[in-house]
Amino acid sequence: MVERPLGGPRHWLEFPDPEHDDQDPEVVYRADLTWLTSRWTCIFGRGCRGIYADRPDDGCCTLGAHYSDEEDRNRTERMARELTAEQWQYRDDGLTHGVSERDADGEAKTRVVDGACLFLNRPGFAGGAGCALHTLAEQRGLPITATKPDVCWQLPLRRSYSEVERPDGTSCQVIEIAEYDRRGWGEGGHDLDWYCTTAPAAHVGTEPVYVSCRDELVELMGQPAYDVLAEHCRARDEAMAARAGRSLPIVGFAPHPASD
Repeated sequence: MVERPLGGPRHWLEFPDPEHDDQDPEVVYRADLTWLTSRWTCIFGRGCRGIYADRPDDGCCTLGAHYSDEEDRNRTERMARELTAEQWQYRDDGLTHGVSERDADGEAKTRVVDGACLFLNRPGFAGGAGCALHTLAEQRGLPITATKPDVCWQLPLRRSYSEVERPDGTSCQVIEIAEYDRRGWGEGGHDLDWYCTTAPAAHVGTEPVYVSCRDELVELMGQPAYDVLAEHCRARDEAMAARAGRSLPIVGFAPHPASD
């Protein structure tokens, strides 16, 4: 099976934002430990099939990246000006015609050139295939949160917000940190030809997501909340390893459905 079905049991953790009042928290984090302790890893260039079968070399970069806000757009455009011709295949095009455009709904996004995001270096480019902004971060020793559009460095993490009213009439904000699965793309997500988070081929990382995506999670949550999350993730990992070592069933721990 190329992908595993969506659904199945999940292990969730809720905890108050450590930067707020624990007795009557106004902000509560809700985190999917099943996802965050999985061994998912990006396999771009190492077996990634791409979201569209006719463009397997694009990964998830075919559509371009929608900006989250003006700050996101400004940072991306600023980083584009710092890329060299050795790092960016479409540098001349980008600097001449700009790196941003608007979609049919008027939303700002990175421009699509030759069928994919103009920051995507294609196979055969001397500087290497893949995102030029990702290359910039790696070569400068920066986190990808400093160079890439928000949606690009967050994927496949998903942060969402909801307001929950308690029975006593008070309310709190719940910030959910979870997996950006096919459903995160909206109705069109089910039309993607392939997607990595439910594909066993992408669950081959040497580190769990909460470790490999530490920079991204700290950016999404802040350091204090991440520290609480990491403590619980480590405890879950240790408990699962201990049970596996004694050949005990992993009931109650809900391993990720794409984990073999």
